[in-house]
Amino acid sequence: MKLNFLRPPRTIGEWCGDLLRVAGLVCVVIGITSWSLADGGILALALPGLVLPRLLGVKAWFDVVFGITVLISVWSNVLDLYTTVPGWDLVVHFVLTGLTAVLLYLLFARYDIVGEPDRSGIATVVLTTTMGLALSAMWEVFEWFGWAFISETIYVAYQDTIGDMVAGGVGSFVAALLLASVPLLRADAVPSENRRPTVV
Repeated sequence: MKLNFLRPPRTIGEWCGDLLRVAGLVCVVIGITSWSLADGGILALALPGLVLPRLLGVKAWFDVVFGITVLISVWSNVLDLYTTVPGWDLVVHFVLTGLTAVLLYLLFARYDIVGEPDRSGIATVVLTTTMGLALSAMWEVFEWFGWAFISETIYVAYQDTIGDMVAGGVGSFVAALLLASVPLLRADAVPSENRRPTVV
């Protein structure tokens, strides 16, 4: 994965993905200087997500879509869109959880924890959807922790939690269908150094 990260961009799409990573760093600085340290911290949550697609060597279009989605999700928090725009929370949970579940599957496949995406689809769809549901549950625990120990302004309610998890699960199922039918890694993506060699 280190070689994927260090590989210079070769297409306009790859340059756009890298520009989104730079934009993520700029957003953190803007958040800290123009809003607050807490908002800068929220924006900083995007940085690992912006880097993961490059480490895995995904195709440029998926990298760009994921990067835009991650930046929209954190800025929606800073700008209070989740509480002021009805249904926006569900849309972001649907898209971001699904795309993140796909990346998690590809990461696990790199380390032979799961198999390569299955073109017959069943195992890939089931595992990716399950990962998305697990990510949704972990995020809701994270939100509850923030409400209980950091700030009571974080919105936590039973219906909101269940709705978010359902949206994340459905989004993961849809994204899993994409993963099972479309190759998402570049042809020259370098596998992990820790991966066992494939026996032919």
